[in-house]
Amino acid sequence: MNFNGRLAVVVGGASGIGEACARLFASRGGGVVIADKNFALAQALAAQIDASAFLLDIGDEAAVESVAAGIEAELGPVSILVNSAGVLQRTLPPDQLSIKEWDFVARIDLRGTYLCCAAFGKRMAERRDGAIVNIASVAGMRSAPLHSYGPAKAGVISLSESLAAEWGPRGVRVNTVSPGFTATPALDKGIADRTLDASVMSANSALGRLVRPEEIAAAVGFLASDLASGVTGANLPVDVGYLVSTSWASYGGLRRRE
Repeated sequence: MNFNGRLAVVVGGASGIGEACARLFASRGGGVVIADKNFALAQALAAQIDASAFLLDIGDEAAVESVAAGIEAELGPVSILVNSAGVLQRTLPPDQLSIKEWDFVARIDLRGTYLCCAAFGKRMAERRDGAIVNIASVAGMRSAPLHSYGPAKAGVISLSESLAAEWGPRGVRVNTVSPGFTATPALDKGIADRTLDASVMSANSALGRLVRPEEIAAAVGFLASDLASGVTGANLPVDVGYLVSTSWASYGGLRRRE
């Protein structure tokens, strides 16, 4: 994969999966913009990989449009957009999950992704060139005690399919990557507060481990590159075999070999 002469914007690129994506594009010759609500962290990473940093809160509609316009005015046309910004949700039953929390998660994870797609995608469509990769989750593909996060990520998958059809005739590809449990700071926090159990997550995957952020970045890079020039509207799970493994519990679990 070579991204020479192409400008990639990674929304939520200051940490976790987004950071891994930003590092990949920079290492493959691309120009990189890290757009993140944590501006100090974005600036620190930008200095390390010779990228640009922009402050962006994807919950703010006006800010999204302003940043999209500002990036293109300052740095030129954006060829690649990765939407990696998002928030997690506590695993609460409906009687304990407030509508305030439900709305906040959906507002960032689905609405925010849409706003970024709309702001950058319309400019790509005008130029008849571009690639968008949205980060969803396997939680959007299976049942989970995540009554806002799961539906929001399912919405991201559906949104990507719809935008792929909308903008495909104008040269813009839109795809999704759905990570499984990935070793990021956000996941570490869930493990630390005992919301999540690393050993259980690893056991519920065919490969017996968590996903590494760079593995997600590799899939994103592929979908954004010319290697995937014929791929649009696809959802690529990168889950170390979580989706194929969980149903085996009813049969005694996976056959592990020492």
